Amino acid sequence: MTAEIKLTNAGVASAEMQAMRRRALRRLRINRGITYAIAISLAVWIILPIYLIGSMALTTPAGVRGFPKAIFPFTDISLDTMSFFLQSQGILRGIVNSIVVALITLVLSTLIAAPAGYAISRYVFRGRDFYRLAILGVRAFPVIVLAVPLAVLFMRMGLFDKTYSVALMHTALTLPTTVLVIGSVFASIPYELEEAATVHGATALQAFRRVVVPLALPGIAAAAIFTFVMSWNEVFAASILTLENRTLPAQVLNALNKSSPEYQFAGGFFMLIPSLIFIFFIRRYLFNMWGQVTK
Repeated sequence: MTAEIKLTNAGVASAEMQAMRRRALRRLRINRGITYAIAISLAVWIILPIYLIGSMALTTPAGVRGFPKAIFPFTDISLDTMSFFLQSQGILRGIVNSIVVALITLVLSTLIAAPAGYAISRYVFRGRDFYRLAILGVRAFPVIVLAVPLAVLFMRMGLFDKTYSVALMHTALTLPTTVLVIGSVFASIPYELEEAATVHGATALQAFRRVVVPLALPGIAAAAIFTFVMSWNEVFAASILTLENRTLPAQVLNALNKSSPEYQFAGGFFMLIPSLIFIFFIRRYLFNMWGQVTK
């Protein structure tokens, strides 16, 4: 009798365990489905506008103005709209100015951010985490806080409407993010490599130059490219600090109200191309901003 009771209790316990396991698996599937649904929704939210802008930019001007639109926009591929945009007044000059400004910003930001990022990643000092947050917190300030006073200052110094003045402004805007990205690159390099170099007779500077820098070069290059993209896409400061020597985003913004739809679509797509290409290559270092190594 006692054995039968034990077997009955064991069967009940086993049934309860199986029911709990089924409920846990059901919750896991529901949570996973919700996660996938949110991820897919975010991806569609981001990709759909890019797809529509690209489809309008790579068609004929008549196709841009035509209505109703095709269900599959990439049915009439043409470069006429892009050609029309590039031949518009001020566009080629704006492209040249954007490249010059972005290159100057890239060089200045990298030269300043590299030693700053190394110091943050290698040296432990009081308030280091707060300092990281303070650097990143600079990005929380509206651009107008810096742009308007700098415009007045540049006018008084004779630097207004110059490409290098815009580059200085862009350096101030991009430097916080560049410091953190480069700092994460240095943090991902084991400190034991530097110690091994010093054990073999190298000085601290030699260990940095011969061991750390070669390993960090891909990450520094990625941060530099990210800086280039940020400068390329910046529009507000460039619009305030320039009148004649406008960058491409500032030129497009200036002509936005009086431009045709094909001009707007082609301009948006043309400015998206560098961002889409470069962000794809540096995404690893963006996820690794705080120094965790990603495999």
